[in-house]
Amino acid sequence: MREPLVIAVAQPLCTARDVEANAAAHADAIRAARARVVVFPELSLTGYEFGAPALSPDDPGLAAVVEACAETGSLALAGAPVRGEEGRLHIATLAVEGTGVTIAYRKQWMDGPEAELFTPGPAPAVLDVDGWRLGLAICKDMGTPQHPADTAALGMDVYVASVLDSEETSRSAERAPRIAAAYGVPVALSSFAGPTGQGYDRTAGGSGVWSREGERLARSGPGPGAIARVVLS
Repeated sequence: MREPLVIAVAQPLCTARDVEANAAAHADAIRAARARVVVFPELSLTGYEFGAPALSPDDPGLAAVVEACAETGSLALAGAPVRGEEGRLHIATLAVEGTGVTIAYRKQWMDGPEAELFTPGPAPAVLDVDGWRLGLAICKDMGTPQHPADTAALGMDVYVASVLDSEETSRSAERAPRIAAAYGVPVALSSFAGPTGQGYDRTAGGSGVWSREGERLARSGPGPGAIARVVLS
């Protein structure tokens, strides 16, 4: 039988376009979380800043996150813009371990100005961690019914979402329990807190984890710096 999975959702304060400062904040959160998996919000390493440069897995600015994962044995799921084939920009989830960084998933669903700049990712993705299959989602993905359905078809044990919601239009925390109950899996949601770019002067925070029945197991407040942690078994 697989071991229980300790998972945390973090919402560190983000410094616009400053990867090294954000990496240091991520590293602090990883050490504080004491979790096997630590989930961060959408574009957490740069902020929701359309002018931020794309990151590559070998970017030296990510060194602090790699070091924290090496110390703790954690896997961090952090958000960043990346370049894919033919130089196209994507909104991505980076999987950071003590051995390095890989691009784990690229956001599939988007609209508005975001869709004009970024290219949708090619497919849903699951990530195996100690026998737990984590289905990865970024913001609008979880509001598009096809995405959790397609991800569930790959065989997921947890639906893991990294989001950014404004205070006025925060819907992710409403969607999380519905997805959990529909697919019979826990949902871990990391939500941006504090100010960021593109007009988001105030964001929702409220990161949390829901049970497979849709009951809330843990929740953070609206401010930056909070971490919510649960043990899934």
